[in-house]
Amino acid sequence: MNLYPLLPLRDIVVFPGMVVPLFVGREKSVAALEAAMAGNKDIFLLAQLDPGCDDPDRDDLYDTGVIASVLQLLKLPDGTVRVLVEGRDRAVLEGLREETTANGAMLVAQVEAQEPVITTGTEVSGMMRTVVDQFAEYAKLSKKLPQDAGGQLGDIEDAGKLADSVAANIAAKVADKQTVLSESDPMKRLEMVLSFMEGELGVLQVERKIRGRVKRQMEKTQREYYLNEQLKAIQSELGGGDGEEANELAELQDKIDKLKLSKEAKAKAQAELKKLKTMQPMSAEATVIRNYLDVLLGLPWGKRSKLKKDIPAAQAILDADHYALDKVKDRIVEYLAVQARTNKLKGPILCLVGPPGVGKTSLGKSIAKATGRQFVRQSLGGVRDEAEIRGHRRTYIGSLPGKIVTNLKKAGTANPLFLLDEIDKLGQDFRGDPASALLEVLDPEQNAKFQDHYLELDFDLSDVMFVCTANSLNLPQPLLDRMEIIRLEGYTEDEKVEIAERHLIRKQVEAHGLKKGEFTLETEALRDLIRYYTREAGVRTLEREVARLARKSLRQILEGKTKSVTITPENLSDFAGVRKFRHGMSDEENQVGAVTGLAWTEVGGELLTIESVTVPGKGAVKTTGKLGEVMSESVQMAFSFVKARSPAYGIKPSIFNRKDLHIHLPEGAVPKDGPSAGIGMVTAMVSTLTGIPVKADVAMTGEVTLRGRVLAIGGLKEKLLAALRGGIKTVLIPEENRKDLAEIPANIKEGLDIVPVAHVDEVLARALTSAPQSIEWTEADDLASQPSAAVAGAMTSPTAH
Repeated sequence: MNLYPLLPLRDIVVFPGMVVPLFVGREKSVAALEAAMAGNKDIFLLAQLDPGCDDPDRDDLYDTGVIASVLQLLKLPDGTVRVLVEGRDRAVLEGLREETTANGAMLVAQVEAQEPVITTGTEVSGMMRTVVDQFAEYAKLSKKLPQDAGGQLGDIEDAGKLADSVAANIAAKVADKQTVLSESDPMKRLEMVLSFMEGELGVLQVERKIRGRVKRQMEKTQREYYLNEQLKAIQSELGGGDGEEANELAELQDKIDKLKLSKEAKAKAQAELKKLKTMQPMSAEATVIRNYLDVLLGLPWGKRSKLKKDIPAAQAILDADHYALDKVKDRIVEYLAVQARTNKLKGPILCLVGPPGVGKTSLGKSIAKATGRQFVRQSLGGVRDEAEIRGHRRTYIGSLPGKIVTNLKKAGTANPLFLLDEIDKLGQDFRGDPASALLEVLDPEQNAKFQDHYLELDFDLSDVMFVCTANSLNLPQPLLDRMEIIRLEGYTEDEKVEIAERHLIRKQVEAHGLKKGEFTLETEALRDLIRYYTREAGVRTLEREVARLARKSLRQILEGKTKSVTITPENLSDFAGVRKFRHGMSDEENQVGAVTGLAWTEVGGELLTIESVTVPGKGAVKTTGKLGEVMSESVQMAFSFVKARSPAYGIKPSIFNRKDLHIHLPEGAVPKDGPSAGIGMVTAMVSTLTGIPVKADVAMTGEVTLRGRVLAIGGLKEKLLAALRGGIKTVLIPEENRKDLAEIPANIKEGLDIVPVAHVDEVLARALTSAPQSIEWTEADDLASQPSAAVAGAMTSPTAH
């Protein structure tokens, strides 16, 4: 047993008799080299099982290595050491320990040297000759070895040395070379290296064939290029036109022949090509015609995607990509069912209308995936030029086809799903009305012959499935008439929780590089995030809040403060900051003249507070809060109704002779308008004039007539969602909207007490803390309540003493 400093090797195996340069950088390895230089310059070289291990122990090393001599050692400026070693004897590792020297810690190996085995005989001689011949062939094919390398092995007479020399020079894996090093029988080692060389020779021969084939191909290409250049020069001298131009014209003619153009398109293409042939190649008109033919021949004439007809699979795709939205999914699956049966269906024009963040655009992608169509998206926000849709005529410099034709060319098929995003954001100015230009595109009866100004040809759009998205129906009526409106009203709190747990959290975890188990958002914490940090119909703000939590969690993990983060309701504020919104109104007191109304906006439903007070005056009504014309009329109508019915509600009409009413809707800078605040105005006025408080947990929506009848409203689901988010318990809705409750999700109806009302009296009975008591009032009472002129004069004259 002998002790040697140990130098672990990452990706090399050193054989006896082999001189190898090594670069050493690890501290223990440098210390081992220092110790070897201080002693007899012997060191034990041993390969690692895993090259990536920086601090190997016994389990990370092979058993057999080589005792080597250090021939030369050079320290480099960057701290690494370049060393030249020569392998001497095989040895087996018996033990390993770590020692501390003046140069630092190092590994010391206890090894047992192996005596070289001498083998002779005719079989050994034959095997050696075979190996030498095989190696000479290998050296010829390999670029890494000199071609005469095989001749240098002919002088080796010992079979073991020959096997080691060959193994050191061939390209083989570390594990294979280690197998050769571990084998003590020279004959077996020769068989191993012969086997390795045979396998490598096969690969090298294939590489040689490929190189030869590539070289011949390059020579052929160069020859053809040279001949083509000569041909062009000859044609140019003869005046027969440029050869490149002739090739381009031939390619265009070939495309026209191969494409399934319509009869009209083929005639147009042939006519334009004929004109191009007679023109000078560098003329401006030739460039225009060439561009026109590129667009015309680039369109997907006759190319169609194979549409999917598997109804359950389509339903599964839609369910996997989007939670809830059952009405939209049903419409898509119905369309697929008809398509599967008839094999031909004019593309439906679906218009998804809803607040931002409810998934309109992503739903378009899911529909494309479910139907097997290519997906094309065109944002119409800010498009105000009609030519953006229908293209420019070719008489204009720089003319281009419209967005419809351009995107069809990009899609490569004649039946994609074309998403017209933000169609309600179309502009309009002196250059034209793009909404009107869309009429032909979106009319199933006309778009089979859509004509772009640039193409001046009919192109069939009837196979295209158009899907539009909009935040509101602020569109021209003719355009609305051509679309099937599908509303996406928004999500309930439970739906938002499901969407976040199914999609949003996973998406943000992947986007921020968080590993599994590092970030956990508990359901209750998620519910608090929705309640106190977001107030929206969709989930876009929720996704941003989840992204913020992921960022802050990742920072804590990278700073080493923790290995994983679990966000609970208790520590949510540490990550998300202070709460932005209040949830619930149950802690508010019942107030006189303060009514909670419900409003519809383009971003979903909102709670609308209506405040009313009396001030000294002469029976006028004043409004503040930037009310629109319709809402101002509601105030006047409500005031007239209250004045007409004042005795029935316990209000003395004489009060209107000395008091004014002031109606205010908070957030004065925000414009407010719409025909659904009438009953809220009446309730606020009656509460103020009678002094009876309004219940804080009651919200209402509905217009009122001069007779006290409650009229129907729109946007019921959005308003009910707003009430649910605000913690309202009872919602008063018009009786005529009772039928709309069938389409309201069950979890909304379970969370609210929804009361249909037909008359203002029912509203007051539900909204006020106590019913107003009617009084008897006659015209005589009215006259008696007014002070006479004399009394009035006495009241205003100075008092005599």
